[in-house]
Amino acid sequence: MPETPLTPTAVYSARPTIRVDNQAFAKVSELLLTMEMTEQLGGLSTLELRFSNVASAPEGEADLAFEDDQILTLGAAIAVYGGDETAPQELFQGTITGLETDFGEQAPPELVVLAEDACQLARLQRRTQVYDSLTLADLATQVAQRLSLTPVVTGLTDAIGTWVQLNESDLAFMRRILARYDSDVQVVGRELHVSPRADVRRGEVELALHSQLRQAKVLADLAHQVTEVTVTGWNPERGQRVSGTSRGDALGPGRGSLGSQVLRQALGERPHHLGHLAVATDAEAQAIAAAAFDARARRFVTVLGTAEGNPALRVGTHVTLTGLGDRFDNSYYVVYTCHRFDVAKGYETEFEAESAYWGGQ
Repeated sequence: MPETPLTPTAVYSARPTIRVDNQAFAKVSELLLTMEMTEQLGGLSTLELRFSNVASAPEGEADLAFEDDQILTLGAAIAVYGGDETAPQELFQGTITGLETDFGEQAPPELVVLAEDACQLARLQRRTQVYDSLTLADLATQVAQRLSLTPVVTGLTDAIGTWVQLNESDLAFMRRILARYDSDVQVVGRELHVSPRADVRRGEVELALHSQLRQAKVLADLAHQVTEVTVTGWNPERGQRVSGTSRGDALGPGRGSLGSQVLRQALGERPHHLGHLAVATDAEAQAIAAAAFDARARRFVTVLGTAEGNPALRVGTHVTLTGLGDRFDNSYYVVYTCHRFDVAKGYETEFEAESAYWGGQ
């Protein structure tokens, strides 16, 4: 599959489109200096916009551009769209939570706007609550309702027992349990997406080195690889030992040799035992063993890359990289992105991606 052109026109014009309270303002667009939007595993995307804070009046005078508190104000809804200006795609939707004015000694004043997506509300309030016969789908639905979002949940309908949210925010509590069951949460528009990592595929992108992929640094590292993960615990109701074992379950995109296979050949067996976690059933022990093994395995090969600005590069995207040589040309799962724009470099996307495989080509 070759690279998909970022625009049908000869020139890629990718200045961000910004809407405040669902309105586009010429002053906001014209005075934008830089944009930086970051997202990661576990949700809570953040946005930073930097504007020139000086504007000329029709009479010829100049004054601070945004001091009337009418457009860029705390609590205002803000959305940013990126990519081809003729068909921009949404990068961020959230609320302005911070304003900073920068008065330099030899530079015109600038205004910095800080915003977070809807998960911001989920981290503000701590609560203590007991969930009986909890399913992750039910938890995601409850959190989505508190955030006025539409829940989009894949699977996760099995009851996982009784859980206590003790002086934790909804975001911290949800992240803690989802990590235990190898799942992720992201806000997409006005939806809360919660899925096992194995079911997440937020689009597919191919990037070729020295084309849309401007630069890349790739690392294959055996330091944290293992050949097996075991988990044991105790069921107090039945008076029985419980256990789980994994050598790989949901390893994500890519093909070639696994880190555990290379480790076994190079250094021998290296099992890893988790004995500090409280587990009461074989199913729970198995889920934790699989999540722990897969999290390590997927970090065998990691990529730090910079690409031409591409709104399709998001956390959960499967990105196929070419031009890196036979050992590293492969498909990877994107775990972090930073979409940047400035008037000097234009629009570019930095990303981190991971794969459990190498030598796939």
